[in-house]
Formats: sequence, C-alpha cells, structure tokens
Amino acid sequence: MRRYARTVVALALATSVVAGTAGWVSGDAQQALTGPPPGSAQWRADRALGDRLPDPERATPGEVSAFFAGLTADERQLLLVTHPSVVGNLDGAPLELRYRANSLALAAEDDPRYRSLAAPGRRIIAFDPRGRGQVAEVFGDLRTADRVSVVVPGSDNDAGTYDRKVAGHGAPKGMARTLHTAAGPGTAVIAWVGYTTPVGVGIDAATGGLAEAGAGRLARFAEGLTADGLPVPAVFCHSYGSVVCGLAAHRLSATDLVVLGSPGMRADDVGGLRTSARVWAAKDPTDWIDDVPNVRFAGLGHGTDPTDPAFGARRVPADKARGHAGYFAPGTDSLRAFAAIARGDAPDAEEPDVPEPGPAGADPVPDTLPAWAATRVPDTLPAWVTAPAPEGAAR
Repeated sequence: MRRYARTVVALALATSVVAGTAGWVSGDAQQALTGPPPGSAQWRADRALGDRLPDPERATPGEVSAFFAGLTADERQLLLVTHPSVVGNLDGAPLELRYRANSLALAAEDDPRYRSLAAPGRRIIAFDPRGRGQVAEVFGDLRTADRVSVVVPGSDNDAGTYDRKVAGHGAPKGMARTLHTAAGPGTAVIAWVGYTTPVGVGIDAATGGLAEAGAGRLARFAEGLTADGLPVPAVFCHSYGSVVCGLAAHRLSATDLVVLGSPGMRADDVGGLRTSARVWAAKDPTDWIDDVPNVRFAGLGHGTDPTDPAFGARRVPADKARGHAGYFAPGTDSLRAFAAIARGDAPDAEEPDVPEPGPAGADPVPDTLPAWAATRVPDTLPAWVTAPAPEGAAR
C-alpha cells in the first residue's frame, strides 16, 4: 500500500510538472528526423554503375559494406563526388569514404551554423543539415583502435549547437574528447548527435517518441561500424540519451551500456532491456535528475531509476561529479571509471546486490532510508577506478 501511495504521488507530480511546462514548450515540440539521408532520391535513380545501387533506407549495413567491397577505387570515387550526402551517412560504407564525403558536403554547405564543422582535420562520420542538423565526430583513430566508444547525448543538442564552447565537457564533443583523452592510446570515441533531441524540459523530454526514433538510428549506426570491420562499441548514454539507449538495447550491438544522469530507460530492470551488454549506471549526489519522478504511465515518464539497486545495473561511482553535466569532468571518479570501461579494463564485476524481498506487500527499501543513500558510493573506491591509468592516458 505504501508503494502504491508513493507511486500515485509521484505520478501526480510528474503530470503537474509536464502540464506546467507544456504551455511554453509546446511551441518547441520537435518532429523527429527519420528516413534515409538527403539526396537519396538521386542516388536511387543513378545508373552510372549499371546495377541498381543499394537502397539507403532498406539495405542493411552488411549489404552496404559488401556492395562497396565489390567496387573499384574509381567507382567509389565516382559515388563519393556524385552523392556525398548519401555516402557520408550510409551505415556500412567504408569509414574513410564517409570522412571524405562529409568533408565535401560540409564544404558545399552555406549555413553558418555548420561552418566550423568543415575545418580541416576533423573526422566527421555523419552529417545531415536538415532541420536542426545531425552530426557524428570521431576522436582518435577509429580504423586502428582496439576499443571504440559512442557517446549519446540528451536534450538540446544538434549539429547547429555542436561546436558551442561554453558547455565544455558537458557537451557531446567535450564528453567524447575528454573520454578519449582519459582512456588513452588504442581507443577511439564517437560523439553521436544522430537523432532529434528534445528542446528544453517538457512533453518531448517526458515522453518516448523522439527516443524511439533515435533508437533505430543508433542501432543502425552501431551495426554499420561492425559491418565495416570496426570493434563492437561501448555506448555511453547521458540524460535523455539513456532513454534512446534503453529503447535500442535489444537491437543494439554493444559491449557495455553506460547510463549517466538518467531519467529512466523505459525498462523495469536490466532484464527488461533484453541485452547481452553489461549495464552500468551513474548518478552524482547533486544531479537535479534525482528530483524527476521515476514513473511511467500513459506515455509519461521513463520508469525505474537505473541506479536503484533493484534495477540490477553495475554502479559507477560519481561522488566527485557535480551537477547534471559534470560526469566527464577531468579528475572525477566517474570519468576514471568511464575510461576503464572504454579501455576494457573494468572487471566483469559480480552482479549488483538486489534487495531481498520482504513480506508480501512490503517495500524492499525502508521508508526511512535517507535520500543520500540512493546515490552515495563507498569512501573506498574499487581498485579498478583508483588504479593508475596506462602510460599516455590522462588523469
């Protein structure tokens, strides 16, 4: 009965928060960008190589990879210069070809929001200028890396804001760059802003529509990496990005799913994600996300807190992180742990302790449990977090 009462109260709070913000957020409601890359109609009509080209929407990344493997260097170059926007976003196409294609597409783009993305030396693996814009950038040598990670951000991120300087390690580029620096040689990290994110805090952020659309795009992107012969990635999911990862989990090729500052993954527990990846969760004691009710009802809310012991995720220490965007800050215990996961050094730890069920109807955690207990980690951190990083890795 106590749990039911708390759920009703939480639901009422969630509803009031959403209702209270709907008035000013409704004007910013986002339409998810879905479907094939720009220029796909011209690609489908192209008969320069004789046979029909693989359909950008229906061909699997494996089929795309096999198609390009059968082309000569001149044939690849022809497609690259004729259809840069398709080749640059075609999951399964060779990595090097995608870099060059997106460089051409960005050089031809006259929107000032994207001008900085065209700077020489950047490794842009995906770029779509439509709407608010989508982009993915690689840090490190993806072709030679032994370990690959993908960072999936949350709300208020797009290609137009990707290069903003004020957010530092809290923005997708900063998260990926600091993770790569901390993880060290032999790793590569991709900042993936490849879906339409919510703007602000309101209906889009409280529901799963944008996340569902993003989940399919994320799963296909990861499939494209492995089809191109790259390592299966670890995926780091921040805030609303963890909703995307939760919905993608059952079809997402990943070694690890790491969620941080998560409002929920639209699953009751790790088993509900239907993934073979190791699942990790972090939440620092000052993160405002802790005030968001963990409910899911009538399409609102995203469900259980992944840092709840009953969820079953491995816990990432985050006592030194500050705020909702501080998990990748240099010197934090969370970044050290993320780097170990990215390197593959984090142990295959024992499954987390799940509270034993009490008498029928009883709560697994007492009502009097202090709030800090849900986020506090032991004073003595596990050895895999405090162990020295390999030579060349950042502290």
